[in-house]
Amino acid sequence: MSHKRIPKRKAAMAVGGVVALGAAAILLPNANASQDGASDGVAAAPKTLKAGDASDLATRLAGTLGDAYAGAWYDGEDKQLVVNVVRGENTMALKVRSAGAEVRWVDNSMTELEAGAGTLKSEATIPGTSWAVDPRTNKILVTADSTVTGDKWDQLESTVENLGSGMATLKKSAGTFRTFASGGDAIFAGGARCSLGFNVTAGDGSPAFLTAGHCAAAGDQWSDQQGGEPIATVDQALFPGAGDFALLTYDDPATEAPSEVNVGGQTVPVVQAAEATVGQQVFRMGSTTGLADGQVLGLNATVNYPEGTVTGLIQTDVCAEPGDSGGSLFTQDGLAIGLTSGGSGDCTVGGETFFQPVTTALEAVGATLGDGGAGAGGQAGGQEQGAGQDVGDGEAGADDQAGAGDQADGQGVGTGQDGAGGQDGAGTGSGRHSGQDSGLSRTH
Repeated sequence: MSHKRIPKRKAAMAVGGVVALGAAAILLPNANASQDGASDGVAAAPKTLKAGDASDLATRLAGTLGDAYAGAWYDGEDKQLVVNVVRGENTMALKVRSAGAEVRWVDNSMTELEAGAGTLKSEATIPGTSWAVDPRTNKILVTADSTVTGDKWDQLESTVENLGSGMATLKKSAGTFRTFASGGDAIFAGGARCSLGFNVTAGDGSPAFLTAGHCAAAGDQWSDQQGGEPIATVDQALFPGAGDFALLTYDDPATEAPSEVNVGGQTVPVVQAAEATVGQQVFRMGSTTGLADGQVLGLNATVNYPEGTVTGLIQTDVCAEPGDSGGSLFTQDGLAIGLTSGGSGDCTVGGETFFQPVTTALEAVGATLGDGGAGAGGQAGGQEQGAGQDVGDGEAGADDQAGAGDQADGQGVGTGQDGAGGQDGAGTGSGRHSGQDSGLSRTH
């Protein structure tokens, strides 16, 4: 995967106030350790799997099935992996069942769906549009935001229709696709504010962290306090193009950079990167909206932002708002999944949010996750994580929110978790800490 290198250079730091809010403590209990609920001797019965294990199994089956594979998703209610198999591939279906997954017969092969996505790219690359394969419908999910009207809408609608019946669905979003500004465990540069996504170890062994690539437009040197001394420098970044990620290395090689996500007074240890799975429950932490949750809707999504097209993203129904970009997408059991890129909507009415896969970013920049966890292409595991010591929540300035293209004008991006250098930051969060029966609570 190609990526741009940004040379290290000095940048002026903006001075501004910081608003601190106390974040509510949220306890994240250990996940159920059950790996196989179908160990009763019935070979064809689907296994009970944790989401991380399901992702790993889906990857293996994709390689085994070849052209018969048409995508997979995780059934969170039954905790089973469902694999699409092209009709007539009976031998391949047996392999799926023997591996412990459920078979679903479909008409559209992955090759046909990817060809349809290629047609959309060549004929309908319109700012404010996105598309991704949805294995649950065996179609391409095409979304247009509120700016796609008139001739642009007609062009998009015509392209979708020409793909043929049963190949794609077209959805209209009430919001506007944009990269999200400001952040959680905040970092600052040139009047902009972003958030630290995940602490990592750079290829040369030095401490570093990942964040959104569009943060790098604001400057090369970043501080953990508005107007403070720089603590990290941009080493590599990509946006737009085949991703939205940046690697920043800490200026002090002795910096302690814990691998964990702050969920408001508690921390979730993160030691492994994993691929996302459609249907998987995920959590996002951000300074504007606090903790939010939802499901993965699609993989390898293409998003046409005003600044340009970004490919290879994760599409979700997790809400986000200006202030949430750049930060962490993770699972209940502590798997690092993504970095917030952008989307539409808000946490009142909902919307779409897209994330940069962590595994792809790690591979591109040559880094490994945190304290010796999985690096590029990290294995999807099912290990359990508990809550740890407090790490600072991010800071949120009232004027730090902006939409796409505003980074150069002093707007930041990001949601956060790992405190820069391990220090406690000023807490924030709007109180929209989400909750559900898994132990992470939600209110939206």
